[in-house]
Amino acid sequence: MKKKKREYQSSELVKSFARIYGFEDKLVAFDIRDFLEDYLDESLFNEIRSVNIEKGCIIIKIDSPLLKHDFQMRKSFYLKKFQDKFGAEKFNDLQIV
Repeated sequence: MKKKKREYQSSELVKSFARIYGFEDKLVAFDIRDFLEDYLDESLFNEIRSVNIEKGCIIIKIDSPLLKHDFQMRKSFYLKKFQDKFGAEKFNDLQIV
């Protein structure tokens, strides 16, 4: 059973508030999390604790040591994928913790 996606994020009102109050990065982090939910197997996705963006760096916190290692080994692959999907100008690094 699929959860309902965050449709409210695409509204212009929400985007305007995000720009005014400086939480645009959080909306993109939600989009990245949604992307990972679709991209990864459900059991792997459940190991992801959080996704944040700070100063142009995507920070993904992962509980599973195996998944964490996989993300670290394929860091450039994931960064490129996120840049292609959400815009290369938004982030320049990916950190797995």
